[in-house]
Amino acid sequence: MWILFLVGMVGLFAAFQAYYWIGHVLGPRIYASRLGRKIGKERILKAERFVARWGALSVYGCFWVPGVRHSLPWVAGVLKISYPKYLLASALGCLTWCPVTYFGLYSVIWGWLALAGESPVMAAVVAAVVVAAVVLLVRRRRARSRRAGTDGPVSGDGQTGTDGPAASAEPMTAEAGPTPGAQG
Repeated sequence: MWILFLVGMVGLFAAFQAYYWIGHVLGPRIYASRLGRKIGKERILKAERFVARWGALSVYGCFWVPGVRHSLPWVAGVLKISYPKYLLASALGCLTWCPVTYFGLYSVIWGWLALAGESPVMAAVVAAVVVAAVVLLVRRRRARSRRAGTDGPVSGDGQTGTDGPAASAEPMTAEAGPTPGAQG
């Protein structure tokens, strides 16, 4: 079990480094890629504003937000935030998020399996309630997003952070090119 945990944590850390460097090397061209089109311009702009405001701290925070975990790091690379700070934030994210999710998930699974061993009907009821709750939450979130005119969980007010792309609050887009003063 420990070996799987360690391999998973190292794999996630390696993926985060790859995401950063892919964004760093490809720059705004990545927004025109299939991945960029799938995520959508509005979500990318929100992620840019969030990274510009919070810098490497946004990388740590993205570990805890589903749907953002694997898209924000390449935006950080495009914006060329400080790599040493990015490295530290992604390492801390892996060191805190992986144990919580890995062992928390195992606890839930083993607890449910123990319940299923004693009362299969109760285990089925618990599973049905969890599925219904997830469906309800997803529907409510989508409805709220449609009313607000956005699909993304990432938000920001466009202010720049200390290790972000510097003086401009304007996001870098494939159309606009690099933000003036971006770190390289």
